Amino acid sequence: MITGLNNLVLSPVSDKNPIFLQNPQFHTASRIQFLHRSKPISNNSNQFVPKSVAQSSITLSTDGIRRPVKADAQAALFDYLHTTRGLSFLDSEHISKNSPRFLEGLLAKVDSEKDVLRALTKFFRYHPINEFEPFFESMGLSEREYAPFLPQELIFLSDDELLLDNYHTLSSYGLPRCEIGRLFKEVNEIFRYECGVLDMKLRAYEQLGLRRSNVIKLVSCSPQLLAGDVDNAFVRVLERMKELGFDSNWIVGHLSSKNTYNWNRMLETLCFLQELGFSDVQMEALFREDAALLFAGCGKQVDIVVALLVKLGLKVEEVLDLMVKNPQILSPKCAKNFSKALAILLEIGTKPEITVQILLSHMEVLASHSLKGLKTVLKDFNGDKHSLCEALEKNPSTFFNLAFKTKKSGAEFVAARSPNNIVEKTDFLLRLGYVENSEEMVKALKQFRGRGDQLQERFDCLVGAGLDFNTVSGMVKQAPTVLNQTRDILEKKMDCLKNYLGYPVESIAGFPSYLCYDMKRISLRFSMYAWLREKGYVKPMLSVSTLLACSDARFVKYYVDIHPNGPEMWENLKRSLASD
Repeated sequence: MITGLNNLVLSPVSDKNPIFLQNPQFHTASRIQFLHRSKPISNNSNQFVPKSVAQSSITLSTDGIRRPVKADAQAALFDYLHTTRGLSFLDSEHISKNSPRFLEGLLAKVDSEKDVLRALTKFFRYHPINEFEPFFESMGLSEREYAPFLPQELIFLSDDELLLDNYHTLSSYGLPRCEIGRLFKEVNEIFRYECGVLDMKLRAYEQLGLRRSNVIKLVSCSPQLLAGDVDNAFVRVLERMKELGFDSNWIVGHLSSKNTYNWNRMLETLCFLQELGFSDVQMEALFREDAALLFAGCGKQVDIVVALLVKLGLKVEEVLDLMVKNPQILSPKCAKNFSKALAILLEIGTKPEITVQILLSHMEVLASHSLKGLKTVLKDFNGDKHSLCEALEKNPSTFFNLAFKTKKSGAEFVAARSPNNIVEKTDFLLRLGYVENSEEMVKALKQFRGRGDQLQERFDCLVGAGLDFNTVSGMVKQAPTVLNQTRDILEKKMDCLKNYLGYPVESIAGFPSYLCYDMKRISLRFSMYAWLREKGYVKPMLSVSTLLACSDARFVKYYVDIHPNGPEMWENLKRSLASD
C-alpha cells in the first residue's frame, strides 16, 4: 500500500380473482379493533426498536385530510388486504398504517366528503390495487425509489412468495419493517433467496460472537454483508479490532445507517497502519481517541494524510512520529483543515523545507482550525503571494493572524498547543459536529467540565454501552451536563437501567437527562416501579422520563398509593437506600 502513495494527487481533501364480497360483521369488528389499537403490533414483543428508527416510522400527511377520514381509509385498506386478499394481520396492519402517499391517492379516487369506509370498500370490490406499491412504501421507500422494482406482470403480493418469505425472515429476526426498504434498495438479490437461506446468513454472523441486536444493527448499516457468503473482510476487521482490545459492542456501536461501509478499505487501513510501524497499543489509543478515523470514510483520510506527508519528503519514520504525537490530524475534519493549509502554503510558493518545518512545529494548530480562503488572506498583501511567503518564513504567527477564522492572535494559537488548555476541549466538540467559533460552541465550552480527553472517555463509555455514535452526539447536544459526570457514575446509571428495569440502553436516547439525575432518586423510583410491575399494577414499559421527571408527590400518588402495600414498600425502600 505504501508503494502506491505516489499515485495519489496532491490536492485538498475535498391474486387472480380479487373480487369477493366482504362479511359486514367481520368488517365492522375488525375496523373497531383496528381503530382502538394504541400502536402498531410488532411480530416480536421483545424486539428492540431504536428511537432513531421509531422516529422514522412514516405518518400520514394531514394536509387537507381530517383524522377520522385518515382512520377510515386505513381501516378500509386493512380490511381489503387482510379479509379480501388474505394477507396476515401483521402485514395488513403495518402496510395500511405506513403507506400515507398511497392512501392519499386512494382518497383522491373516491368522494371523501361522504362515508369514506363504504366508498373505499366499494372501490376495492371492483378495482383491485397494485399491492406492491403500499407494501414498498411501508418498507420506507419513496415512490421514486420503488418504481423500478414494481413487477411488470404482478399486482398481488401473494404471487411473489420469495419476496414475502425473505421480508418475513428479516422482520421476524428483529429488523424494523420501516427500515427493510434500505436493504431492498441496496441488496435486492437477498429477497430472491430460497426459503431458509437468508435466515442461515443472519445466524452465520451470530456464530462470529455477535449478539442478535448487533447483527440487526450491522446488516441495517451494511446490507451488503447479506449478499453472498460471510464477508471475509468484515471477519478480518472484527478479529483485528478484537486483538486491539475492542469488543463487538464498541465496533457496532460506531456504525450509522447514514453511512456506507467498505470493509475491504477498513482492513487495508488497519494493515497500512501496521506497515507504518504503529504498535497495537498505539492503534488502540488512536481509535479510542477518534473512532471516526476508521468508520467515517472507512479509513480514507489516513491514506490521504500519509500520502501528502510522504510527497512533502518526510520519511516513513517521521510520518509515524508525527501521527503518534498528533493522532487528531487523521480525523476527517482535521485532515481537511490540514490539506487546505498545505495547499495554501504550496500555492504561495513556500519552500519545501520551510513548509515541512511549519507543519512539524504547528501541526496541531493547523489541523484543528479552519482557514480563510487564499484571496482573503492576500488582501492584506495587495494580492502579492511573494510578500506573504516572505512574511510567513520570517514569522509563522503572521500567517496564523491572517488565515485563521478567528479574532485571536497568532501567539494565542501557538499557546493553544498545550494539552491542558481549551483547544483540547474544542477539538472534542468539533468531532461532535459543533461549528467552530459559533455561539453554540462558545456556550458548550462553558457547560462542559473536564479536559478534552476526559470528555472523550465519558463519550466513549456511552458508545461502548451500545448506543450509536450519532445518538450519543445528539444526546450530548441536548443535555451537555451528561458528560460532566465521571465514567464510573455513567456506568452505574446504565447498569441500573438494565438491571432494575431490563430496559435497553437506547430507551434513554430521547431522554438523555436521565443520566443527570441523582443515583438515589433513580434507584428508589426504579425499585418501586419494578415491584409494582411484578405485581401487575403498572404498564410493563413505562418511559424513563415518566418515572423520573415527575415530582415526589405525583410519583407517590400514581406509583405508590395504587397498591395497598405500596406506601409500606416505599418506606422500606427509602430506609434500605439510606443505610447503604
